Amino acid sequence: MSGPTKTALVTGSSRGIGAAIATRLALDGFNLVINYTGSAEAAAKVVATIETAGGRAIAVQADVSDPAAVGAMFDAAEAAFGGIDVLVNNAGIMQLSPLAAADDAHIDRQIAINLKGTLNTLREAARRMRDGGRIVNLSSSVAALKFESYGVYAATKGAVEVLTGILAKEMRGRAITVNAVAPGPTGTDLFLEGKPEALIEKLAGANPLERLGTPGDIANAVAFLTGPDGGWINGQVLRANGGMI
Repeated sequence: MSGPTKTALVTGSSRGIGAAIATRLALDGFNLVINYTGSAEAAAKVVATIETAGGRAIAVQADVSDPAAVGAMFDAAEAAFGGIDVLVNNAGIMQLSPLAAADDAHIDRQIAINLKGTLNTLREAARRMRDGGRIVNLSSSVAALKFESYGVYAATKGAVEVLTGILAKEMRGRAITVNAVAPGPTGTDLFLEGKPEALIEKLAGANPLERLGTPGDIANAVAFLTGPDGGWINGQVLRANGGMI
């Protein structure tokens, strides 16, 4: 899949895991579409990093929960690079609480971005992605771990895993693979913010490798699935969590 004529769109790629995925795919030879919702400056920095290394990238603002915005994002990608060969659904939010205390607005927003946002981009990709492409959805290992207070978030990610398997079958005849990567605890600013050191240490020690994942670890997994060695993997969930589950 690598090569200068191939283009990858990574949602939510202005920072954290998304930015790591985008910069890795650029190093692998893809043109990049950096999607962001509100962080224009951060997205511009990712574009600059890619261009400084000799790659090509554009930043496109779009709220993935808005179908019209997703369509316009694909339009922008096609105008810049002629089409899309890789979609990585990374955009997502996480708001934790026990189900009994779940706030309606938080429920609706997580479903809108994590689930409907993924549906919107998958639908657009199914219609417009070039044959031979790759789709990677970001799930989460909490969909299998079933931690307390993660109910709504984990439910959206569980739904994404189901969509992954179904779309893989629906792409029959087009040589498009559809897989998911499910990270475990990963040391991003968003993950670390507000957590006491004791909790971070506990989560870091929960897998046999005894450390948090890094954004680069997750980017490596995505690069495998979108690269030449990952072409036979289809309809699968790759749990990139150091053996936590």
